[in-house]
Amino acid sequence: MKIFFLENSISFNASDINSSKLGGTEKTLINISNELAKKIDFEVKVFNKNKFKQVINNVEWNYIDYYDDNIIPDVLIAFSDINLFKNYKSDKKFLWSHSIQSLEKFIRKKQFVSYLKHQPVLILEGDYHYKNRHLLTSFFGKKILKLAPDYDFINEEIDINFIPDNNCIFTTKSDRNLKVLTNAWNKIYSSVNNAKLYVNPPFNITNNMSNQNIILREKGDKKRLIDDLKKSKLMLVPGHKGEVFCLAAEEARELCIPIVTMGYGSLYERVIHNETGFIAKNENEFINFSINLLNDNNLFLKFKRNLFNMRNSRNYSNVADDLIKIINN
Repeated sequence: MKIFFLENSISFNASDINSSKLGGTEKTLINISNELAKKIDFEVKVFNKNKFKQVINNVEWNYIDYYDDNIIPDVLIAFSDINLFKNYKSDKKFLWSHSIQSLEKFIRKKQFVSYLKHQPVLILEGDYHYKNRHLLTSFFGKKILKLAPDYDFINEEIDINFIPDNNCIFTTKSDRNLKVLTNAWNKIYSSVNNAKLYVNPPFNITNNMSNQNIILREKGDKKRLIDDLKKSKLMLVPGHKGEVFCLAAEEARELCIPIVTMGYGSLYERVIHNETGFIAKNENEFINFSINLLNDNNLFLKFKRNLFNMRNSRNYSNVADDLIKIINN
């Protein structure tokens, strides 16, 4: 089976998997293409902004403009942008969506005409994503395909009895309600000894924030991210309506870090309330849950052990198998 992926964000290929320049979309493409290429009788190619033709892990990476239209794949999957289909042919087309994308935005970004022309089935990343995708932007069908963290997170050794310092971390984008968190942090900080909050750049740390131990972490490679997460006691992430999966939370969960969230967007799907973290109904609950978990090591260890028992419950072998079921349906 020939499966071709189309993507047009930045220049990257599978060798960049540990780079800090990659977001969730790019990581997803690398992981799913690598996993599919392990299958017998699967030919996998990626067409993106990678300027040079390269074969990595049995996946052929190509520049998106260097496409031979005499070769027609069995399955064509475009990431995020339906207009990528314009120069490509296939009897089976799928749009892998990474956003809710309102009908207004869908039309404004000139997606609608291409959608009617190519009639792709949508691949969506969770229940929240599925429920909130507009009917007119998913008329030809929609399927849920839940993601997974990289194998480096799954295979990382975890000391089940280790209790970190009162370090909290936020590793998603700063426009995903980081200000909600920093507003709540004042009360958390004042109620917990030596509490620190590490946040991702870019973000402007004011003097007042600095005085409350809000620290801009250095955004290094994946090893640095894993090390920073393992030193953290909690992930604090309110969530955001634009989060359709939140890979950052899934990475933290795989490293057995309890999460406190307000459940906005898909964040309620990343946490089992009172087992692997807390889902707060409002800001006061968010603050109190955070304080309680930071101050109660027995509760922290209970959640950590629950998370440890769930490790590797979802990986890219599962994701690839589920994608193949979607394709063959």
